[in-house]
Formats: sequence, C-alpha cells, structure tokens
Amino acid sequence: MPRPALEVADIFRSHGPAWRTANVGHLSLGQLKAMAAIEACRTAELGGHVAACEDCGHAVISYNSCGNRHCPKCQGAAARQWLAEREAELLPLPYHHVVFTLPSAIGTIAWQNKTEVYSLLFKAASETMLTIAADPKHLGARIGVTAVLHSWGSALTHHPHIHMIVPGGVSSKPCANPLHLACRDPKNACAANTCGCRFA
Repeated sequence: MPRPALEVADIFRSHGPAWRTANVGHLSLGQLKAMAAIEACRTAELGGHVAACEDCGHAVISYNSCGNRHCPKCQGAAARQWLAEREAELLPLPYHHVVFTLPSAIGTIAWQNKTEVYSLLFKAASETMLTIAADPKHLGARIGVTAVLHSWGSALTHHPHIHMIVPGGVSSKPCANPLHLACRDPKNACAANTCGCRFA
C-alpha cells in the first residue's frame, strides 16, 4: 500500500507542540503518550534496521514501529482484519447505518467525564434500537447491532457520536438452532435451511 501524501504523524509533528501547549491540563497522560508514539513511529527516534543487497550494496533503512494501539500506521492491518471479520458475520439481508450524536452541551460534559457519558450514550443508543425493533409497528423482533464510538468529527473537533450497523430484517420464524442468532456462515445449518430460517 503506497504511503499517503499526508499522515496523522505529519500533522502531529507540525502542529502537536503548539496544540499541546494550548490544551495543557485538558489532555490525559494516555493521550500525550499516544501522540508522542505516533510522532516517533517509523522514525530514527525508535531505531531501525538496514537491509542491504550483497551484490550492489544498495541499502534500505526500515525504522521501527511504535506499536501504539491508536497509531494508524501500526493498526492498519489490524483494522483491515477486524473489518473482514465483521463482514464475515453479516446476515443475508440489507443493513442500515444509524448515527446517535450527543448534543454539544452534553459533549462538553463528556470531555471531562468520558467513561460515564460514553457508557450512557452506548446504553441509550442500544436501548433505543432494541425498543424500536421490538415494536410490532416496526420490525417486531429482537435485533443485534454493531456499534462503534467516534469521539471526534470529520473536522477533528470533539464530537462524540456512535455509528451503528443495524440489520434490516430478521428471521421470520423461531429457530431452535443455537446458531440462529449467528446465521452468518454460509456453511452452517441455517443457511442450508435444515432449521427453516427465513430472513424477511
């Protein structure tokens, strides 16, 4: 995969010191460590190794990665693997993208109380989806969702919101198969229709 023209590390190296100075007292130690790791990732600061051709002597320096879980360079492969695993879990029906966003006034409270407010946001969002789906006027069924918290918006400002991937249908008849809630693998009994699962 080619290196992008601009990376998060480039932005952090250019603007990070001034931004950290302007936000003294508002950043956790974990956030500061993540920024430092991303800035140093794959640079001489972390060391590296040299691969050289024995015939012509051409050498290539490869710098070490930071390994930080927030680093987009280090976690790119893990993110792609996670996405492939989630795609393998998809049921044979349409899905909907639903977003739950905190009002800006509560977003300000969340800045200082992340664990509590984000937990409440997840709870409210999931209970809302389960309640609406269970209503016979809508779907009349129990659903599952995949939910991901984003604490920043596209403008890189604090903007807590949850993205949900919600199935657009359910099995039209009860199923005793324990795989029923995970009728995901095309090789399983549900997909083979031995249990009578039908998605509507």
